[in-house]
Amino acid sequence: MREKNEGRRLGPKLAVAKTPDPSAAFSANQAARKPARILVVDDEAPVRTMIAAALEHQGFDIELASGGREALDALELSTFNLVLTDVVMQDVSGIALLERIHALQPSLPVVMVTAVHDISVAIDSMRRGAYDYLLKPFEHEQLLGTVTRALNHRRALEETENYHQSLEEMVRARTEMLRHAMEDLEHSYDVTLEALGDALDLKDSETEGHSKRVTAYAIALARAMGIPPEEMKIIARGAFLHDVGKMAIPDEILRKPGALTDEERELMREHCARGYQMLRKIPFLVGAAEIVFCHQEHFDGSGYPNGLRGREIPIGARIFAIADALDAITSDRPYRKATDFDSARQEILRCSGTQFDPAVVEVFLKIPNELWQELRSEISGQNKRVSTFDMAEAAGA
Repeated sequence: MREKNEGRRLGPKLAVAKTPDPSAAFSANQAARKPARILVVDDEAPVRTMIAAALEHQGFDIELASGGREALDALELSTFNLVLTDVVMQDVSGIALLERIHALQPSLPVVMVTAVHDISVAIDSMRRGAYDYLLKPFEHEQLLGTVTRALNHRRALEETENYHQSLEEMVRARTEMLRHAMEDLEHSYDVTLEALGDALDLKDSETEGHSKRVTAYAIALARAMGIPPEEMKIIARGAFLHDVGKMAIPDEILRKPGALTDEERELMREHCARGYQMLRKIPFLVGAAEIVFCHQEHFDGSGYPNGLRGREIPIGARIFAIADALDAITSDRPYRKATDFDSARQEILRCSGTQFDPAVVEVFLKIPNELWQELRSEISGQNKRVSTFDMAEAAGA
């Protein structure tokens, strides 16, 4: 019995086993898929030959290398599923080869083969990234068992990586679908807001088209100031809905042709807070609600409803204030005729630091009148069907 077992060991002077392989199930499963490619590295030809014969008998695709340098050349030219390498070799040691493989192909398992019966060598190789080790002389079953575990380990890593890649692709695809759905929903919201603005214009016929024009002006001014795209959308919605609170103001006050009484004026001023209360409960319009609430505040604190001053006023409201004044000055009112853009420019400059933020005024003055005229024409005349929110998109929002 002892002689039979010795005859099944693999080493420099031992023959390949002739007994039946106990891992027949593994061999059958291996045959069903593409044979694993194994690189066998050893500077002793008999050892290389015997390991190769044992593994080829199990259906593996084997390539031999007589040393570390030859192994590195083979790794550059071909793809392998496993490397079996001797530790002590004349040109490049197995440890050096292991480190090189681990740096280039971290997922490629490496099994160290050594005749040195020193457990510290094996432990050191494992610390450096080896999957396992074999001590010469080893039995046929030990070789096949170690190779099988290493290949299963490699396969598990590949399946995990493929799963993660598939999961990432699925997440990306669903994220893109969600983004498109949100964009469609956002567009439908904006269409609803446009209809609401049109309804407000019908209620206050004196300012027909005002909401669209002031929104277009605010978008242009915000873009010139370098406002980020997402904030530009908020400013556009706040500007468009700035007077939504007037829906709650009685028609006899809203449409009164003459001057308002003090009591009526106080009631009219409530439209800022009323508009804010309408919008603040809608998550989509929380930012816009702040602009609606503050759109009548003045830079010097003389505005309403809270007498905010300077940077206490949201930047969107400070931008809107100039856009609103620009449209008011260049539009007809029952009590006066419209003036030109040059006059509007002079009036806004005059109120810099009191009603308006000087920094916003400075940017406004750098924009040529031709742009405001073009926007007014596009909104009020040539293309009444233009969407102010589409303009916000075109402006980079």
